[in-house]
Amino acid sequence: MYKILVVLGCIFLLACQDQVTESTSEKTLKEIKVEKGSISNADIIRNPVTADNPIDTTNVAKLKFDNIRYRYGEVDAGEIVTHTFKFKNVGKAPLVISNAKSTCGCTVPEWPKEPIPVGASGEIHVKFDTKNKDLYQTKPIFLTANTHPSETTLYLMGKVRGKKKD
Repeated sequence: MYKILVVLGCIFLLACQDQVTESTSEKTLKEIKVEKGSISNADIIRNPVTADNPIDTTNVAKLKFDNIRYRYGEVDAGEIVTHTFKFKNVGKAPLVISNAKSTCGCTVPEWPKEPIPVGASGEIHVKFDTKNKDLYQTKPIFLTANTHPSETTLYLMGKVRGKKKD
């Protein structure tokens, strides 16, 4: 009797699991509007890494920057350093930048939230507040996108003269 109950319980759990998987997959696919129609997330975001196969990097988005480092020279403490990093999607899929961040709140990036079509260009705007900074500074900006590798790092570099406090 105990074995029959265990078998029936397993069948019930497997049946419920199939229903959850089916309903969840319908809710997670969204259409992203682009200029020439719409495409699904599955068409944009690829996971080129699998456990059984080598890495597929041929059909992903690829970022090409004019320059990944901006040297701003010397500035006085308290100045706001701004720079725009220009890039192009030279890959084979629309580019989606899901996040851009730095190591502290003094460096704030702004990035395009819409997909960047193949062959199109975009910009990352960065502001660095030098208040309470002194000497040589290197501020990384980490971009996460549907590229391989998934993270690209940009840098603001320069020297801040004298600490200016509030």
